Amino acid sequence: MLDRLAPQAPDALLALIKLHRDDPRTDKIDLGVGVYRTGQGDTPVFGAIKAAEARLVETQESKSYLGPEGDMGFVEALMPYVFGANPTMGGRIEGMQTPGGTGAVRLATALAKAAGVRRVLMGTPSWPNHAQILADLDLEVAAFDHANADGTANVDAVIAAIEGADATDAILLHGCCHNPTGIDYTPDQWDRIAAALAAGKALPIIDVAYQGLGHGMDEDAAGLRKVLAAVPEALVAYSCDKNFGLYRDRVGAFYVMAAEGSQLPAIMSNAAALARANWSMPPDHGAAAVRIVLRDSALTAQWLDELETMRTRMRQVRERLAEAGTAGTIDLTPLSRQNGLFSVLPLSKEQIAALRADHGVYMAGSGRINVAGLTTANIDQFVRGLAEVSG
Repeated sequence: MLDRLAPQAPDALLALIKLHRDDPRTDKIDLGVGVYRTGQGDTPVFGAIKAAEARLVETQESKSYLGPEGDMGFVEALMPYVFGANPTMGGRIEGMQTPGGTGAVRLATALAKAAGVRRVLMGTPSWPNHAQILADLDLEVAAFDHANADGTANVDAVIAAIEGADATDAILLHGCCHNPTGIDYTPDQWDRIAAALAAGKALPIIDVAYQGLGHGMDEDAAGLRKVLAAVPEALVAYSCDKNFGLYRDRVGAFYVMAAEGSQLPAIMSNAAALARANWSMPPDHGAAAVRIVLRDSALTAQWLDELETMRTRMRQVRERLAEAGTAGTIDLTPLSRQNGLFSVLPLSKEQIAALRADHGVYMAGSGRINVAGLTTANIDQFVRGLAEVSG
């Protein structure tokens, strides 16, 4: 039977990783892989995580199963950072651990489908795996434009999508540091979105994968909190892979806000059943390390300092690019107004191929760049390459 399977196209980003690895040039630049890098090009383990892991090794007494909900101490310790001063919204929010943010998105959309959602409104461009997950669940996607040509968010498009939604629709929103564009909604725009969601019929699904990488933990959660204050119910997918540097440990959480706290047992029983069928139990090590960090004030302060260092470096790279003004026909000034790891440059596939061949610059075919791949040593090389291929 297996000979009936048709070959699938390889993941473009994984192919890009191999091309970069095999390139012998010493001045090659990797802007493709979505991980944070220091000014020296490293992706280190957080010091706070190292300390928590050491403590975990010393104190952990068992690696027995935790159940499909995972480490609930981790889930609960994270909630004040995500939801603020009233983390349960009066007993209306409950969560569970997932294998990374991807697992959280999968669980959120699967639960939405089980609850009757048939179509998901999604701003484009979006993280490519969003569309793949929705297609695998056989959910229809209704796309709307997320980004304007001037590097700002197309809030009119999202409002129109919400106003046109019916009772079997959900809307997928990025909480902050939009992947791939880096274009976030302003506070006033979040107010408009929250009001439209409150008046409309769409179920909000909010993907929070980069909290703390934009302007700060509270600042990056402000839009999410405005939506939750305005609507009766919502689903939240959360990732610790970026803001704790736990990429390979797959640390995520899924949260539900119900209209009434009494509805949560039935909702979470459905979520647990879906999790059991998908991955049975989530991996525990990374979540346990995060729990230790968040329950220890000294480790929490150390983690927040390390996160601020990351955020400051990416802001400095963005400002440096914006100072360059234009490179050929590419206007770099909007990058200083964008947030997080990513931005998208208006380059053709031919120009992207020329950057790779002639300048050793590796970036996604969509034009997405990881700004953390740029350093004081290579940023001028990158700008010169842009000018040459687009001039």
